[in-house]
Amino acid sequence: MADLVIPARDEAPNVASVFRSLPWSALRRVVLVDNGSRDATAQLAREAGAAVVHEPQPGYGAACLAGLRWLTAQPAPSPVVAFLDADGADDPGRLPELIEAVASGAADLAIASRPRLAAPGALTPPQRLGNALACGVIRALTGTRYTDLGPMRAIRADALRELEMRDRTWGWTVEMQYKAAAAGLRVTEIAVPYRPRRAGASKISGTISGTARAGTKILFTLGRLWWASRGRGAGRRVAG
Repeated sequence: MADLVIPARDEAPNVASVFRSLPWSALRRVVLVDNGSRDATAQLAREAGAAVVHEPQPGYGAACLAGLRWLTAQPAPSPVVAFLDADGADDPGRLPELIEAVASGAADLAIASRPRLAAPGALTPPQRLGNALACGVIRALTGTRYTDLGPMRAIRADALRELEMRDRTWGWTVEMQYKAAAAGLRVTEIAVPYRPRRAGASKISGTISGTARAGTKILFTLGRLWWASRGRGAGRRVAG
């Protein structure tokens, strides 16, 4: 069993289908973090059975951190925490594979890797290039090989606390993966299908400027993390 955090902003066209696809039997709690939506995202999530937390400060990392704070305050939190975007691009039905990889003790962090099985057009050329560049930098700095910075993932709750996540914007996923490598966590990647978002435009990859800002932020985050943790050991990767 796992607790699931879903950061979301203006995803009303996608929320219902995402929640219908959730593997509820594998989840103890589901919390959607409404990151300043101007539509019915929060209402639809609540009607679908999720707890809803409001985080008015814009930022992917800010939303994830707000969800984690809410989970921490609940009785008997799950030993595994999973993350899923609300845009319908990832298949929620693959969450149990990620959760099981962590719950079984095979890995501390399990990441859904998109590039190999992504549908045509689901990952834009700038996204593929940015992912490859960031993963290459992480490997050069830590020795840990990743193929993606995909948002769908599961991690041991106690390991996540030890990573002391701080990024409040687009550097959230790369911060987690760099810190996991630097801390020597066992990481596995599981190749999963990825499709174009069901409706609406991505807040990041939907525009050239958004993609450029995200790429710059990711590289800046890696540089800052390397400077703060230089001299520490590299991570170990479990084949996925």
